[in-house]
Amino acid sequence: MKADIRTLDLNLLKTLDALLDERSVTRAAARLSLTQPAVSGMLNRLRDYFDDPLFIRAPHGIVPTARAQALAAPVKRILAEIDLLLQPVTFDPLTARLTFTIAATDYALRAVVVPFIAALKLRAPDIRVRVVPVEPERLLARLEQGSVDLALLTPHTTPEELHSRALYDERYVCMMRADHPDAGAPLSLDRFCALEHVLVSYEGESFHGVTDDALADRGRERRVGLSVSSFLVLPEVLAISDMIAVVPERMAENRPGMFVCETPLPVPGFTKSMAWHGRAHRHPAQAWLRGLLLETSQRA
Repeated sequence: MKADIRTLDLNLLKTLDALLDERSVTRAAARLSLTQPAVSGMLNRLRDYFDDPLFIRAPHGIVPTARAQALAAPVKRILAEIDLLLQPVTFDPLTARLTFTIAATDYALRAVVVPFIAALKLRAPDIRVRVVPVEPERLLARLEQGSVDLALLTPHTTPEELHSRALYDERYVCMMRADHPDAGAPLSLDRFCALEHVLVSYEGESFHGVTDDALADRGRERRVGLSVSSFLVLPEVLAISDMIAVVPERMAENRPGMFVCETPLPVPGFTKSMAWHGRAHRHPAQAWLRGLLLETSQRA
């Protein structure tokens, strides 16, 4: 078949995009809600159209040829433009019905997503939000595929291929149970180093963090007795022990039974940002949702 735009079925491009993402006819069929024979037939049409095998069988699926890899980015761009073309000229949040998927850590869930949801339910009651783990190794692919619409990250963890916008700057504070022996008075650096600490590390195996770097600059060190991979368990651990923790300020706010104070030395904070793929950059609904995220992340 001679390549001609007049003979190209756009459904074939959707199939090619799914095959490039999934590297499996079976998984691509499931994603497209088609049968496996139907996708195989469309793959044959694609091979005929582009005069290339496009995919080679492999032990665990299919591998794209150089021609197929070269088509990947243009095909995604074309499909994104078509999707934009089919969007309503105006976006009305009060009547919109869609699902918005956000990748976030448990910190970002509490600090960013909770206030966002409070505003969203008032302004766009029929928009649903799905929150999924960040999964750094898969994040870019999921944003490219559209299975994730937006990720809450920091600038240094944001892939350079993505659009991004800073939401706010975060600072660290010290948290302990309200009836802790050291609660209520300023915490000296000596006492801070003597107390046992809980460290939240998303890798779940590190006993060293940004606080330890700040202490090392002064020739000091602290005792980290517990390293956990989530902030969710932190208040419970502090409540049943004399341990303390250095945490982002927004994570420490409105914690019943907890005492919060300044750290005895400056601990560098971080910037929380949102990132999204170019395929969603001009999407009216997603642009509105990003604007609401920015608005609800700001403090009066």
